Amino acid sequence: MQQSSEQRSRSVLITGANRGIGLELCRQLQAQGHEVTAVCRKSNAELDNLAVQVLDQCDVADQNSVQQLANTLGNQQFDVVINNAGILARNALGDIDYETVMQQFQVNAMAPLMVTEALLGNLKPAAKVAIVTSRMGSMSDNDSGGHYGYRMSKAAVNMAGTSLAVDLKPKGIAVGLLHPGYVKTDMTGGQGYVDTTQAAKGLLARIDELNLENTGSFWHAEGEQLPW
Repeated sequence: MQQSSEQRSRSVLITGANRGIGLELCRQLQAQGHEVTAVCRKSNAELDNLAVQVLDQCDVADQNSVQQLANTLGNQQFDVVINNAGILARNALGDIDYETVMQQFQVNAMAPLMVTEALLGNLKPAAKVAIVTSRMGSMSDNDSGGHYGYRMSKAAVNMAGTSLAVDLKPKGIAVGLLHPGYVKTDMTGGQGYVDTTQAAKGLLARIDELNLENTGSFWHAEGEQLPW
């Protein structure tokens, strides 16, 4: 979120905040003067050195842990919740590890829904919910196959996000489904076309543009609307 001198500081919660895109989102938002709550399973020196609120020991794929997060937050209110936590396992046909397929569903698809539902009471009027998904969840964009668990889980979270957009619109809350690009992170083994700085900047620009008119849409961080 870009912040002019006239704009007020916003309160933002980010999951998967201890590394990669999540850590960079924390860094950029904090530098812009926003109040950041960083949620992760285990913190580290890079995150601890930022002037943000860190809530670790939270497994967003575990319902009890998510409920404990909600209990810890109490009445704390947020302008934006960014569901960023995700995992990737390469499941090739003929060698599919179905346990990792289920793990990807739990983290990539179920966790954003659980977190959003658990924090409904923490969302301010006109709040925004962002889900960091992937164009690999697109049906019509799939021309390379493979990655069964990751693709399936991202398609599932896209559906969850569109349903959330419908259900939350009467409350004035917009929901965005955002593809960060092919980003050089630990999750991709350092492979990719963009770094976390560029990806986070694009995601924040798309969140700035998110409103009740485009709620439920699927966007690339660079601004292109993606096909389902």
